[in-house]
Amino acid sequence: MCLPGAHVLWDHAAVSTSTGTFTEPAPSPLLLLGRGVDLASERGVECVGALPAPGDPSLVERARAARDALGDRAFVLGHHYQRDEVIAFADVTGDSFKLAREAAARPTAEFVVFCGVHFMAESADILTSDSQQVVLPDLAAGCSMADMAAIDQVEDAWDVLVDAGTAQDTVPVTYMNSTAAIKAFTGRHGGTVCTSSNAHVALRWAFDRVGGLDGRGKVLFMPDQHLGRNTAVQQLGLSLDDCVVFDPRRPGGGVSVQQLRDARMILWRGHCSVHGRFSARNVADIRAAVPDVTVLVHPECTHEVVTAADMVGSTEYIIKALDAAPPGSSWAIGTELNLVRRLAAQHPELTVHYLDSTVCFCSTMNRIDLPHLVWTLESLVEGRVPHRIEVDPDVAHWARVALDQMLALPGH
Repeated sequence: MCLPGAHVLWDHAAVSTSTGTFTEPAPSPLLLLGRGVDLASERGVECVGALPAPGDPSLVERARAARDALGDRAFVLGHHYQRDEVIAFADVTGDSFKLAREAAARPTAEFVVFCGVHFMAESADILTSDSQQVVLPDLAAGCSMADMAAIDQVEDAWDVLVDAGTAQDTVPVTYMNSTAAIKAFTGRHGGTVCTSSNAHVALRWAFDRVGGLDGRGKVLFMPDQHLGRNTAVQQLGLSLDDCVVFDPRRPGGGVSVQQLRDARMILWRGHCSVHGRFSARNVADIRAAVPDVTVLVHPECTHEVVTAADMVGSTEYIIKALDAAPPGSSWAIGTELNLVRRLAAQHPELTVHYLDSTVCFCSTMNRIDLPHLVWTLESLVEGRVPHRIEVDPDVAHWARVALDQMLALPGH
């Protein structure tokens, strides 16, 4: 893959001239960071005007001034995994779906500045009015999990299910952490979106559509295999044998027709790059080091980690659990590090440990930093709308169908 802000590396070829032979560099497709630009190589590699330097001491003052100048015209959303310097300027913090709903609840805001990742901004654009403009400070702030399920791969996978004679008994359910195109696919095929908080409700609804949990109907769960597996086994009572993993990079998904026919949960081979790092060894190590520790992890962790933990829940669940924790108690949290550090600072009466022994930020979420936020806010003040997120109308329609189905589930 070509790197943004790069220059062409030259191979050397011998050239003969009247004065002798010299080596002339020949162009190579490899680009090096810092020289030249290939805008087709990655989203979000160019900003109109220069980004402020990360070490500029006036950044906070500039952000505050631009925010004040915009007033109610702008609504700034900050995901829990953002760094503190960005959260400081958020009007609302939350998980991806909460933030998208908050944006839709502010129809008077001309600009929605989404400090999150690409799929979240897409959801905000789908749920907000046509008069509102959703802005992502860095278009390269993506999600590795969402990118593990491309729409052409999902459509090919559905063809595999059709050929196996199982598609008519399968309901697609996609996690909120997916592209608008995948949400639209789900809407077109009568499925729904889910969050980590309501995945069990969404799965029960989906199974009820194809004969219930005791029938032979199936769910195609995308794109996080771990959330699908953990929910099906721990909350719905299915077994690991009821689950198969569909790998879009292998012919037929890497599973046989009979496996597809026998399965209840067809899990997409995707995962969260942050939560997938935690291991059962991490759990064992923290228990050995900290007596009476409570291990609390996100359901995007592997099944081995989830079964070894004491408590499992969504980001909002984790926050509420620590809010309600008795003073003096010890906790080991398995989720993104920015959030864990913030929770530790907010709860000095608790002992809060990070579950992994190594640092584990969400690298793509952290592309939204204070220089990008300042550049975005100042651009809006100057009358430019940078990095606007616009979802194709047909895609937005069918994605909205799937999102509305989620909102119609019990508990919403």
